[in-house]
Amino acid sequence: MAPEAGQSDHILLIEDDPDVLDLVRYNLNKAGFSVTVARDGLAGLKAARSTPPDLVVLDLMLPEMRGEDVCRELKNDGATAAIPVIMLTAKAQTEDRIAGLELGADDYMTKPFSPRELILRIEGLLRRVRSAGSGDKLCVGPFELDRGIFEIRLDGAKLELTAIEFKLLAMMMEKRGETLPREMLLRDVWGYRSVVDSRTVDTHMRRLRSKLGAHAGSIETVRGEGYVFRLSQES
Repeated sequence: MAPEAGQSDHILLIEDDPDVLDLVRYNLNKAGFSVTVARDGLAGLKAARSTPPDLVVLDLMLPEMRGEDVCRELKNDGATAAIPVIMLTAKAQTEDRIAGLELGADDYMTKPFSPRELILRIEGLLRRVRSAGSGDKLCVGPFELDRGIFEIRLDGAKLELTAIEFKLLAMMMEKRGETLPREMLLRDVWGYRSVVDSRTVDTHMRRLRSKLGAHAGSIETVRGEGYVFRLSQES
């Protein structure tokens, strides 16, 4: 399963359908990517750990190990947590999408799909990852963000956050003082491209606040608009 030679960004494609695998690999190669393929979940997880790719395209209904479990293992391992994951699956229900994003997937596409759209999403996701660059670390008062190791510390102690909670808090820290509308959070954190029930955001914000203890007030609700991250001394 070695990468095909002579190309740049390394994509790990975990897919058991031979037709989909060949289609995606062909289009990725044509777009200038190096591709490693794995035909079951366990092999995909091993490949990601042995030679970490720049991005993973992950089917969910896989033999040996489900795609959801592969994603969970990747995002819970400090060595692979920062690798972007795009789920590419026939599971098209809203609850399936939410569950996938909750596990830490960075994007979610359903089959049938446009190979061109997949390429554009991969390119966009890689650009966003690289644009962070040296800005992977950020300190805001007692909060310390390190995107490189997928970690946020508060008063020196690591916060035990879900992938969605991490993305929410990281975005709010980076845009502190700005009111972030629920629609923006749904788009940039969950990956929704149309408006859905904004109670999803409110539920996660309540859970996130409960983990911040004495600093829960750093996340303020702006009635009718969204949320703002602000330290008490900045109010």
